Amino acid sequence: MFGNTTPIDRETLLAEANKIIREHEDFIHGMEATDVEQKGDVLVFRGEYFLDEDGIPTPKTTAVFNMFKHLAEVLSEKYHLAK
Repeated sequence: MFGNTTPIDRETLLAEANKIIREHEDFIHGMEATDVEQKGDVLVFRGEYFLDEDGIPTPKTTAVFNMFKHLAEVLSEKYHLAK
């Protein structure tokens, strides 16, 4: 199911994901992956989406969505969550 990926525990994966976020040119202060889930072969990252007081997405929401998508693409090729 996972091809040639390496098993990794959740905490280590989130640490690596957040390092990638902080070093990325599109980093926004407060952007952080706080959870990750395995969906088939894809790692799905979650965190703050910068919604306004009414729960409506802000322009930062798109940046966060794109960052989490980037993490999924990069890290799903390398890792899968260890059981």
